[in-house]
Amino acid sequence: MNPRKMKQMMKQMGIDVEEIDAERVVIETADGDDLVFDGADVTKMDAQGQETYQIVGSPDAVADAGAGGSPSAVEGGDGSVDATERDAGVTDAIPDEDVALVAERAGVPQSAAREALENVDGDLAAAIAELE
Repeated sequence: MNPRKMKQMMKQMGIDVEEIDAERVVIETADGDDLVFDGADVTKMDAQGQETYQIVGSPDAVADAGAGGSPSAVEGGDGSVDATERDAGVTDAIPDEDVALVAERAGVPQSAAREALENVDGDLAAAIAELE
């Protein structure tokens, strides 16, 4: 089918297509062998609010691509703790100033504030929202 006609038909059906200029795409898998696409063609389709991404290319299987997509991964010196440090018990305690601030803002005892901060990995706003 003619690509121009295909685009026209998709537009009539409410499907928007956008090419994404991606340099690298990483798919982290549960078994630890991540898939890395360098220079892949990526297309985003939006059909009635549902986004779908298509990746065209040949992936390389890598033991750990280091994309850091897990919520516990650390990107830099931002004070957060990565999974290795947490699992090894190298975590820093929640600062007392943070505990006091959350307790005051949420109107709860400091013990409840500390527990909420630990539940959300030290995120002040999330801890306050959890307690309210």
